[in-house]
Amino acid sequence: MTARAIMFQGTGSNVGKSLLVAGLCRALKNRGISVAPFKPQNMSNNAAVTPDGGEIGRAQALQARAAGLKPHVDMNPVLLKPQSETGAQIVLCGKVYGTAKAREFQAVKRELLPHVVESFSRLKETAEIVLIEGAGSASEINLRANDIANMGFARAAEVPVVLIGDIDRGGVIASLVGTKTVIDPDDAAMIVGFLVNRMRGDPSLFDDGMAAIASMTGWANLGLVPHFADADRLPAEDAYSLSEESQRKAGGTVRIAVPVLPRIANFDDLDPLRSEPDVDLMMVQPGEPMPVCDLVILPGSKATIADLDAFRSAGWDVDLAAHVRRGGRVLGLCGGYQMLGMAISDPDGIEGRPGTVEGLGLLEVETVLVGDKSLVEVTGETVADGLSFSGYEMHMGRTTGPATERPLVRLSDGRVDGAMSADGLVAATYAHGFFADDRQRAAWLKRLGGTSDLAYEVDIDATLNRLAAHLEAHVDVDAILRSAR
Repeated sequence: MTARAIMFQGTGSNVGKSLLVAGLCRALKNRGISVAPFKPQNMSNNAAVTPDGGEIGRAQALQARAAGLKPHVDMNPVLLKPQSETGAQIVLCGKVYGTAKAREFQAVKRELLPHVVESFSRLKETAEIVLIEGAGSASEINLRANDIANMGFARAAEVPVVLIGDIDRGGVIASLVGTKTVIDPDDAAMIVGFLVNRMRGDPSLFDDGMAAIASMTGWANLGLVPHFADADRLPAEDAYSLSEESQRKAGGTVRIAVPVLPRIANFDDLDPLRSEPDVDLMMVQPGEPMPVCDLVILPGSKATIADLDAFRSAGWDVDLAAHVRRGGRVLGLCGGYQMLGMAISDPDGIEGRPGTVEGLGLLEVETVLVGDKSLVEVTGETVADGLSFSGYEMHMGRTTGPATERPLVRLSDGRVDGAMSADGLVAATYAHGFFADDRQRAAWLKRLGGTSDLAYEVDIDATLNRLAAHLEAHVDVDAILRSAR
């Protein structure tokens, strides 16, 4: 089997490409068509572990789920994980390839394109159609020469393109028409149609706008997609969404605060809590004090030492100490686990200059950032109450110390993981996905004075089905299928 393919690019970042591809994957699956997602290059610290021990962007893992597939490294062969304002770790075919500054990466792309094309070729043998997601903006002509994420890939793989604009931002006519104006004519010829996403209000008010875009570009009108209200029930692709007001759902019995660190990673750990009606999940931005709450969660980080410094610079170390003195609970996840200890050592300069920094001192453990990166799916149970969980590990470093003699979880392979303070108020683990298990999450909320009757995994699939129906109603899916080649 060699699949047909079609690519979805955007006029900019965060126009809804990932969500639309996920919804279309589920729509085609529901039609009985075997479909696979693909993204040549992604940039996100929200990653997922694949069953074969690699890592890909969380968005592609969700798209794989929508398609009824297990995630695979070929679905996202190049993943960039930002470590600073100008540099990122490069993950190639699921494994760490190296690091590069933004300017250096433009040259590295030439080395990566053959790997990207090989992954795409393998993926085409597994499905009837491949839905490809671009990255950023199709009109970044300053980066076109070495592009592997948008038109560079479309031309190399000879796949047609659908261009997506976001009407909620304003200026969607200019962004779509302007894209055709600025890109190379041969690139523009790859575009077969356009979608306008996130329409609010009466869609008939934009009938003339859709006609104008089609007239000025010559591209087919493939649909005006109304805002999908349940989008926030699905895992977000990147940290941009953590600053949006939609993340706050006030009024819950249980108040949980999460500091938004500059290199926050794997924050999909929070999604099950965000979906809970009885939880007020407060994403605390830099410059804001840590609010009075029942639980503080220190999330994962792509640059633990730098984020620990940012945590202190925000004054949150003082707030956290006061929270614990009041009897408040703390949970550290992965990088947050490392921060809660007495010290973090980086002898090989993995995150920057070699050295040792003082931790927050709430757990009697120390971490040394050495060794290979642990990328593995895990299952187990909490030691205290024997409640199950399933998730994954994605970290570097070894954590040891007296507090590890009070582990938080026991894994199915016999290992124990994590640590707890003597009074039980502070706990931590390297396991991601901790709250996705309904019984585990309900137990935590009960300890905090709340309740839960959410079936989280069931809710994800139900939301994907609603999204698929939403797109079937507003997108010309048949025309997209006809355009694929």
